[in-house]
Amino acid sequence: MEIDFTHHQSAHCENGVVSNLMKHHGFQVSEPMVFGIGSGLLFCYIPFLMVNHAPAITYRAMPGFIFKRFANRVGIKIKREKFKQPANAKKRLDENLKKDNPVGLQVGVYNLVYFPDEYRFHFNAHNLVVYGKDQDNYLISDPVMEHVTTLTDKQLEKVRFAKGAFAPKGHMYYPIYIPKEITLEKAIIKGIKHTCRDMLAPIPIVGVKGIKMVSKLIRKWPKKKGAKVANHYLGQIVRMQEEIGTGGGGFRYIFAAFLQEASGILNNPKLKELSKEMTQIGDLWRDFALDASRIYKNRSGKTDGYNNIADQLEHIANKEEVFFKKLKKAIK
Repeated sequence: MEIDFTHHQSAHCENGVVSNLMKHHGFQVSEPMVFGIGSGLLFCYIPFLMVNHAPAITYRAMPGFIFKRFANRVGIKIKREKFKQPANAKKRLDENLKKDNPVGLQVGVYNLVYFPDEYRFHFNAHNLVVYGKDQDNYLISDPVMEHVTTLTDKQLEKVRFAKGAFAPKGHMYYPIYIPKEITLEKAIIKGIKHTCRDMLAPIPIVGVKGIKMVSKLIRKWPKKKGAKVANHYLGQIVRMQEEIGTGGGGFRYIFAAFLQEASGILNNPKLKELSKEMTQIGDLWRDFALDASRIYKNRSGKTDGYNNIADQLEHIANKEEVFFKKLKKAIK
């Protein structure tokens, strides 16, 4: 039982799943376009949510929001299901596969056996597609992997019902209605406006203000938390940025690609220029991650390392504040 499904590798799991599912149903849409219309770009510091014994930081919208917003804005209807019992989750999955309907799943990363060991940690917001079954093996299209793979019945159950923050509870989703004609112009504008609102929000833990808050906290951590905890917290920032999905820098590059594509669709050259600017901001995020990793791995030669990377983060926040104000004006 194998659906004729084409696997396309992508930079980020949820964008890739949505793009691949749309292509399967005849709607050719790129990963950056899914991300931009779905207002996937975000920054949020969540001190009350501890992940791996450190405050959570996200550089993207909450799991599932990208597909939900994208679908609403282009007129697609999707069905989502969660389950209390693994047996019911398996039954519904098998029913869809028998109908030649590939489905997206939210799963935990820690027990994904095809992931390299260094990427297997407790994170329950990964996305993949199941497109068939061969006896007790499910056929898996994980968009962040180069090739398709398989999981046994028990292996898939384990990741579908992973415990902890954002527990997936067997979460599966798939489109049930796609209009014959889809226009992207209005959806693109809505996606951009939403992202600008998020990044310029007057809330201390969200968007540009959230980046500035983390910059201030980094300066305090060594004295307030001690070297061990400070290093662990700093490592968490880099892990959330560079290892979970595509993080801070990578998401900026995807958003830049979205703006470049949107520039042609909307016939708006300003977006093309802003695309280049966002790429440069993405480079700054990558530089920050590299310098931060040298500190928590005790390889930095700078005596004032924490203040130095806090300065870098503050500089990024100021750049993004200017950028999103210009972007907001560019689509009026």
